[in-house]
Amino acid sequence: MLSSLRAHVPPRRARQLAAAAATARRKWLALLLLLFLSGPRHCSAADATASPSPPPAPLVPALFVIGDSTADVGTNNYLGTLARADREPYGRDFDTHRPTGRFSNGRIPVDYLGRYQKPLFLHCFQKQTLLNATMTKCAAERLGLPFVPPYLEQNMRAAAGAGPAKIDGMIQGVNYASAAAGIISTSGSDLGMHVSLTQQVQQVEDTYEQLSLALGEAAAANLFKKSVFFVSIGSNDFIHYYLRNVSGVQMRYLPWEFNQLLVSTMRQEIKNLYNINVRKVILMGLPPVGCAPHFLEEYGSQSGECIDFINNVVIEFNYALRHMSNEFIIQHPDSMISYCDTFEGSVDILNNRERYGFVTTTDACCGLGKYGGLIMCILPQMACSDASSHVWWDEFHPTDAVNRILADNVWSSQHTKMCYPLDLQQMVKLKL
Repeated sequence: MLSSLRAHVPPRRARQLAAAAATARRKWLALLLLLFLSGPRHCSAADATASPSPPPAPLVPALFVIGDSTADVGTNNYLGTLARADREPYGRDFDTHRPTGRFSNGRIPVDYLGRYQKPLFLHCFQKQTLLNATMTKCAAERLGLPFVPPYLEQNMRAAAGAGPAKIDGMIQGVNYASAAAGIISTSGSDLGMHVSLTQQVQQVEDTYEQLSLALGEAAAANLFKKSVFFVSIGSNDFIHYYLRNVSGVQMRYLPWEFNQLLVSTMRQEIKNLYNINVRKVILMGLPPVGCAPHFLEEYGSQSGECIDFINNVVIEFNYALRHMSNEFIIQHPDSMISYCDTFEGSVDILNNRERYGFVTTTDACCGLGKYGGLIMCILPQMACSDASSHVWWDEFHPTDAVNRILADNVWSSQHTKMCYPLDLQQMVKLKL
């Protein structure tokens, strides 16, 4: 039919129509180019065709990580423990699409804080609708460091090396975090082996000695002074110790007294780090543990209401931790500890799920039971198809999407203020 219509169009009219169509195409191309050049973006059209440029120089020499499953990148893969994430479906949305030991479907906050990545050119055209869909920038900045390897993995590699080769993998940072670890050494022992806070700090001291032997004392001291230390630990002292009343701890310590014990221990370990020239510390508070699917299931939450008495204990701990960090920098003015309120950042997400693009704030993507909090995530068949619509990945841990938001806040308070007195972007510029 179309060919028959064309047969009735006079040649002159056909030429006019062809010219008009060509003009329209040029206008559309010009409009698209104008929208690209003037719209929200972080890269230019030349970036699409230019040869890949090298990443910018790191903003700090290294990133060292101390913590529990919120920061573990594979330490527990080398330990005899039930607290392991080296099986599917963990890591299915990670860069390698394989389990690495991270307790998430993808990245955890330290990955977003340290990693330099230049995403695809297509991301420049993303429509500014849901925050969850547009948080990737065309040129991610952050600290500009590679993924930080786990200490146990690095230590085994170093043992096979000789001389300066031993410290090659440590020069830009090491991750000591161990899932199920707590501030109290025995917290989490019901799951098997782990590396406690005190043991992790001892590993940091061992790293400092190795760097001093390889680089010299002055160079090692300078490296530690300029590097960032990220500390995220404490949830297991409640989940696997206080709330379970291990050894009758609730009879010996009221919640406030228990929190003081935890914070006092934390302060001593930070002082130990200070003694080996650590000067820049990001100290993460605890998340709203009482909102985790595990406790919604355990305490029979009717409509997804958080368990208030658990959250109240966590809030008290966070308050004491922030007070301790303020006191420490007053007593040690040549140091900076920024306390980052994970509870505050998480509640902002829970209260504004639609703004962030989440469908549910109560159900774990991977799990069983009413909220997916009955047992651990152990099989791919237990997982939902789209983790980005969930706040919780498993019974205790958030999804990659939540980890990205929290990292944005730690870095620059992008969505809500979390870190006091400085966010990480401000801290790295600080001259101590």
